[in-house]
Amino acid sequence: MKIRIGPGTSADTRIVLVYQDRGSPPRSRAKGVGPAVAALMRSGDFAGRFLETVVLPIGRRPLRRVVVVGAGRRSELTEHRVRLWAGQGARRARELGAASIALEIPEVRGEGETIVEVAVEGACLGNYRFTRYRSEPGPSPARRIDVLSPGPERERRNHDAAAQRGAKSAAAIVLARDLVATPGQDLPPEALAARAKEIARAAGARIRVLGVPELRRLGMGAVLAVGRGSAHPPRFIVLEREPGRGARTSSRSAKRTPTVVLIGKGVTFDTGGISLKPHEGMSRMKYDMAGAAAVLGVFAALPSLDLPFRVVGLVPSAENMPGGTALKPGDVVRAIDGTTIDVINTDAEGRLLLADALGYAKRYEPEAVIDLATLTGSISIALGRQAAGLFTADDALARELSEAGECAGERLWRMPLWESYTDELRRGIADLENSGSREGGACIAAAFLAHFARGLTWAHLDIASTAWAFGDQTLEPRGPTGFGVRLLLRWLRARAETVRRSAAKH
Repeated sequence: MKIRIGPGTSADTRIVLVYQDRGSPPRSRAKGVGPAVAALMRSGDFAGRFLETVVLPIGRRPLRRVVVVGAGRRSELTEHRVRLWAGQGARRARELGAASIALEIPEVRGEGETIVEVAVEGACLGNYRFTRYRSEPGPSPARRIDVLSPGPERERRNHDAAAQRGAKSAAAIVLARDLVATPGQDLPPEALAARAKEIARAAGARIRVLGVPELRRLGMGAVLAVGRGSAHPPRFIVLEREPGRGARTSSRSAKRTPTVVLIGKGVTFDTGGISLKPHEGMSRMKYDMAGAAAVLGVFAALPSLDLPFRVVGLVPSAENMPGGTALKPGDVVRAIDGTTIDVINTDAEGRLLLADALGYAKRYEPEAVIDLATLTGSISIALGRQAAGLFTADDALARELSEAGECAGERLWRMPLWESYTDELRRGIADLENSGSREGGACIAAAFLAHFARGLTWAHLDIASTAWAFGDQTLEPRGPTGFGVRLLLRWLRARAETVRRSAAKH
C-alpha cells in the first residue's frame, strides 16, 4: 500500500467526514461536494449520524466519486471514531472498485498527527480482505491512499511520519489476521516457526526455534505433552529485539537490559485432543493461535517504534490432536518449573503451553510480562464480543493496558484473580489440575496461570471473545480480527514515553 501526503490528489475516490451537528456545514476540497451534502441534509436524506454513508458520483476525471461518512456529533469525535470513520469509507470504496483513495482529514486542534495516523490505519484495515484461497477474489483493494494535508511543508513532514506509522500498524494487524485465517493444514508449528523467522529478519530481531530435543533438555513437559498426539512436533519460538530501531546488543549485556516479554498461545489447530470438541465450530479452531499471531504482528511493527527497552516474544506452539500417542485425561505432566499437573481435560491445553512459557520468561528478569491467548469460551459468556478479559494483580499494569485498549479501540475488562480460584485446582493427585468447574472458567484458567507467573509483573489477556468476528465489522470482515496488535503497540509506545520522562527527571 502506497501512502502519499500532500495538498492535492489524483485519487479516483475521496472520503469526506461530515458532522451531525446543526450549524456545522459540510466542508470538502472537492468542488461542489459541500453544497451537495448540505442539500442532502436539508432534505433529510443524510443526517451525518456516526458511520452513516452516502456515495456522490462525480462525472469528471480523475475523481469518480466521493464517499461521505457521518462522524456523529463533533464533541463525540475520538481517536477510535476517526479510525472507524476512515475504515467505513475505505470499505465502501473497495466495494465500488476504487483504485486509489484520498482522505480529507478532520481538523482537530493539537492532535493532527494522531488523527492522520489513526485515519490511515483505519483506511488500510477497511481496505483489507483475505482472498488467498478464492478463485474469484472480488474487487481489488485500493493500491494507494492519499492524505490531503494543505498545511506548511513542516506539518506535511510530520503528517507523513504519522501516516507511515498508521500504515505499519495496519500491516501488522493484517499479518496477524492472515496467519489466523490460514488453514491448519498450511500452518502447523514448523510452518509457523518458519514464518516467525521471516518476520524476525525483517524486524531486525534475533530468533531461536526450540524443537523437541531442546524442550526435553529444558524440562518443558507441558508443551511436549500438548503436541504429543500430532504428526507435527511442537515448537517453542523465541524472538528478541533490542532497544532502539534495530540496535543489537551482545548476549553478555542482555540480562542488564530492561525487558518486556510478550507471550502468545500458538495452538495451530485445536481438536480438543482426546477430550474431543463437538464438530460445530471446530473448523474455526485454526484461530487458536491468535495470541501467537498478535505477538508476531507486534514484532513486525517494532521497527517503526523507538523503544528504550528490549522486547521478547515467546510463542509456545503445538497442534492438539487425538493421535495414538496423545495426552490422555488423567495423565500427569511436569512443567518447566517442576510443577506437576493432573490433566483433567486435554481441551484445556492452552494453559499448559503458557505455563512453560511463563516459566521460561523468568530468565529475562522482565519488568512486565503480557500473555495473549484464546483461552476459554467462558470469557465470551462473561463479556460477549465487546471486550477481552484482563487478569492481573498489578493495578498500575491494569490501568496502562486498559487505557491503551481504549485508545486502540480494543477494549479490556478487568476480571477477578482471587486465590480461591486456584484452590479449586488443588484437589487432585498432582500439584495442580488443569481444569476446574465450568462456573468462572475464565477466572479459574487465569488462576492456573498465576501459579506460574509468581514473582512476575504479569497480565493475562483472554482474547477468545474478540479474536474472531462472526460478521462483517467496520474494520474487519468476518473472521480473524488481529485483536491485540493495536493494543500492545499503543501500550509499548506509552510505556516508552513513561520511561523517557522518568529518565529526564533524573
